[in-house]
Amino acid sequence: MLGTNCGYYKVETGYNSVHMAVERIIDEIDGSILDILQYNARTTQAELAKAVGLAPSAVLERLRKLESKGIIRDYVALIDPHVVERGMLAFVAVKTTEHGPDMPSAYELSRIPEVLEVHHVAGEDCYLLKVRARDAEHLGQILRQQIGPTPSVTSTRTTIVLETVKEDPRISIPKNLTMREAART
Repeated sequence: MLGTNCGYYKVETGYNSVHMAVERIIDEIDGSILDILQYNARTTQAELAKAVGLAPSAVLERLRKLESKGIIRDYVALIDPHVVERGMLAFVAVKTTEHGPDMPSAYELSRIPEVLEVHHVAGEDCYLLKVRARDAEHLGQILRQQIGPTPSVTSTRTTIVLETVKEDPRISIPKNLTMREAART
């Protein structure tokens, strides 16, 4: 058992995700397509087809399956946060009085527009938030007016990022799940 201040959760070895436990749902062609799209989501079906050695219609079918299974969740543009006045990055550790499987505070916190990520964590804290704000004053307002008043939140601890060395939304796909020569062409 793994203890946290937010309850106890059984930790099992093997799969670390319910999604992975269902079944292995991608082959090396799918893995290669995913790897290519992570580096350029605007890659055309024709370019993908050439890279993985399939017809464009077969690539389209694979893309639709990956989307319908929720493996490809979205296609997004990565924006420079400074340009849209969200240059300050902070991580906020949140303690709550919640226990058990329901997490109403997490869902409430996830509705705050400046909160980019909400993670349920083990240890002293219950949640770890990734927050983008305009500046320190704006961050303070978010903490006081939105995060602090959230039901069952008892305390927060904020870490302000001085400099980002690496921030990459791409997931490293294991080599055994890609056609090595096709990936990132």
